[in-house]
Amino acid sequence: MATLDECRRALHDLAARLETNAEARGKLDLDRTLACRLTDLGAAFHGRITGGRLVDITDGDDPKAKIALVTTSDELLDLVAGKLELSRMVTAIRANPFDLLKLRKLL
Repeated sequence: MATLDECRRALHDLAARLETNAEARGKLDLDRTLACRLTDLGAAFHGRITGGRLVDITDGDDPKAKIALVTTSDELLDLVAGKLELSRMVTAIRANPFDLLKLRKLL
């Protein structure tokens, strides 16, 4: 099981990678709140996806988030590291189908 600090660092690493890729990819039409709920740690993070970027990451849940990733700490780290494809986590992501398609382009 990964630690809360490792998960926080992974999300910030993902945000940095998305920031770098956002300019090359062009603007992605997706502006949604995001919650990442870690079932094994009983913890959560939330932020916002906007313009192909992940911003305003902070501790705590956002029960009204438009996109929710409900997973374990190890799966989060594997997803961010590229060892686990987003398509294998479809059941762990709660979002409308159009947002899921846009997320695939983003990641």
